[in-house]
Amino acid sequence: MTISAPLEDDWIEAHPEVGINYPEAQRAIAQLLSAVGEDPQRDGLRDTPERVARMYAELLYGYWVDPVALVNGALFDETYDEMVIVRDIEYYSLCEHHLLPFLGRAHVAYFPRGKVIGLSKIPRIVDMFARRLQVQERMTRQIAEFIQELLNPYGVAVVVEGLHLCATMRGVKKHDARMTTSAMLGAFRKDLATRQEFLENISRGSAPLL
Repeated sequence: MTISAPLEDDWIEAHPEVGINYPEAQRAIAQLLSAVGEDPQRDGLRDTPERVARMYAELLYGYWVDPVALVNGALFDETYDEMVIVRDIEYYSLCEHHLLPFLGRAHVAYFPRGKVIGLSKIPRIVDMFARRLQVQERMTRQIAEFIQELLNPYGVAVVVEGLHLCATMRGVKKHDARMTTSAMLGAFRKDLATRQEFLENISRGSAPLL
C-alpha cells in the first residue's frame, strides 16, 4: 500500500495489522540515545523513542501487507497481448546493512497472458517490498517474481534505480553514485528485441531520482 503522508496517530489507529512491538522499540531507541551520550529524558528527546517507533511502523509497513488484500481482486480477463509498462514509480526503502534510506524509481513491464492487473496495483506491489529492510538486488527480484506468480504472463521485467544514503553520507561518500538493478523473466530474458524495447521505453525522458 502506498503510504506517503507524515505519520500521525490516526495512521497507527487505521493500521492495526502493523505488528511492531512499540514498547520494545521505544526501549531500544532510548538505549541508543544513551549509548551515544545523550539524555533520553531531556526536553527535545523525551518523546523521540515513541516518535521513532511509530516512524518505523510506517517505513517497514510492507512486512504486514496482505498480498490478497493488496490485489483485492483487481485481476481482469483481457486479450491484450502487447507490452504493459508502468515506469517512474517512486519508492523509499531502508538498507538492511546500515538502516539508512535508499530511494529512487522502479520501472515494471509484463506481457499479459489473458490477464491484466489494475494500474494502481503495480506501484502498491513495489511499495510492499520497498517498505521493508532491504537490499536493492533482492527487492528487484521480489517484485518481478511476485508479478510473475500473480499473473503468469509471458514475461516480466523490472528495473530499479536507487540512491543509497549509506554511500553518500557515510563510507565512500560518493554523492552522485546511483545503483541500477534488473530482473528479467520469461520473454524479457529469452528475447533480446523484447528486452531492448522495454529498456528503450523506460530511457525516454526518465524523471530524475532527486
